[in-house]
Amino acid sequence: MAEILLFHHLQGLTDGVRALAGALGAGGHTVHLPDLFDGERPASVEEGSALVKRIGRDVLDQRADRIAADLRPDLIHAGVSWGAAIAQRLAQTRPGARAALLYEACLPVTGEWAIGPWPDGVAVQVHGMERDPFFGLEGDVDAARELVSIVGPDRGELFVYPGDRHLFTDSSLPSYDAEATALVVTRSRDLLDRLG
Repeated sequence: MAEILLFHHLQGLTDGVRALAGALGAGGHTVHLPDLFDGERPASVEEGSALVKRIGRDVLDQRADRIAADLRPDLIHAGVSWGAAIAQRLAQTRPGARAALLYEACLPVTGEWAIGPWPDGVAVQVHGMERDPFFGLEGDVDAARELVSIVGPDRGELFVYPGDRHLFTDSSLPSYDAEATALVVTRSRDLLDRLG
């Protein structure tokens, strides 16, 4: 069974993120679900962004690194939106990663904003809505297309869903899309089962 480290989005470790983790783990996989905000749940993405600035990005990265260091190296790194950026960084920089599940965000792997090259043999799956202002309309979908083309069709997949919602995988928020999330979970679990 796979072992997953899932990072929450800018509104914190919500009940919807917990539900997503439960759905991913339902097939017998282990899901670790850290709370990088120490219980704070910002009411909006904007308030979450302000919290990140207040805590400090370096501090949050250090928290994520410590959590990952306490787990086995061959993880599937996963994250929702802001958490996807953390998951992608760990998948690209932490030796032993098996895959990344990137929900509603994707960082570039080339150019000035890139963390670095994608590691050989690490699978990736990216999910997002086509008109999501933070994914489909802000360049993340283009970064995802490039990443998947680099990884190749055997280990890289991009799934774009109709709609314009951000945080559509969080069942505790008004932006939730149950039908799209069911597909996200099915496709993610298919990857997890293949990696086994």
